[in-house]
Amino acid sequence: MMNGVEYVLLADIGATNARFATAKNGIIGPITTYKVAEFATLHAALHAFYRENPSAQPIHHAIIAVAGPVRGGRGALTNAGWVADTEDIRSEFGFKTVLLNDFAALARSIPLLTARGDVEPVGSSTAESGAPIAVLGPGTGLGVACLTPDSGKHSVITSEGGHTTLAGTCERDDAIIGVLRARFGHVSAERAISGAGLENLFTAIAAVDGIHTSPLGAAEITQNAVGGRCQICTDALKTFCAFLGSFAGNVALTFRATGGVYIAGGISPRIVDFIRNSEFRQRFEAKGRFTQFLQPVPSFVITHPAATFLGLLSLT
Repeated sequence: MMNGVEYVLLADIGATNARFATAKNGIIGPITTYKVAEFATLHAALHAFYRENPSAQPIHHAIIAVAGPVRGGRGALTNAGWVADTEDIRSEFGFKTVLLNDFAALARSIPLLTARGDVEPVGSSTAESGAPIAVLGPGTGLGVACLTPDSGKHSVITSEGGHTTLAGTCERDDAIIGVLRARFGHVSAERAISGAGLENLFTAIAAVDGIHTSPLGAAEITQNAVGGRCQICTDALKTFCAFLGSFAGNVALTFRATGGVYIAGGISPRIVDFIRNSEFRQRFEAKGRFTQFLQPVPSFVITHPAATFLGLLSLT
């Protein structure tokens, strides 16, 4: 707890977007978003935020979430070149910093997502009270964490589960993974279940089906699929949702997350209906002898636009 601090800097640093805000007396101010590619370092983006928000000072503490593993007060983004280091930040900006993984922050937001519209159910099961809750999400990468009950409070288990090996469940999955293996060697879940992963699936499906096509970006693939304008795009997004369901079920089993599985990230809130109508839930439950174990476990898509900031704020 950071009692007595007037302003606290909150930051959610992903590989595509870096978002900053200040919190005062438990209230989060406006969120400023920068493109990571437009700044050489985190420090450069911080300086830009300072220049644009001179009234949100003095800042003596910061809580920063980064999309990558955090060790010894240092976190390097997995899918971008930025590095966050608590001692370097203290030296240059003069404030103490708490550094954590972005999905560790996101997991802390789950008990605070209580308003209508914060989450959308995908399936109609009921959460087990006091049980572990899994959080995962495809964005630029694929994050995973678990919120666990601990003496009436909650603690977070961080994870790099997005880099576990992607598993197929049918011959077509295997063929798609085979194309990805020829390209990447090891095929992690993130190679298929992320923004870049959706692009990879589009290219791999075209190769499996013997169709010559130009590469498309994730946003265009999604728009074409939702609008029914391109069969390869539709197949890619359906495969994306199927792999997401299989992976989410694996995470639920790993953490025994009978308190529910929450899907976050920049992609899922835009395609909630598509997920509902896909094989997501079927794949989620299809775990052989443990199908009945997973059937009661609810799944949700987080639609709150600043959930990570709620998790960061809970640490103040």
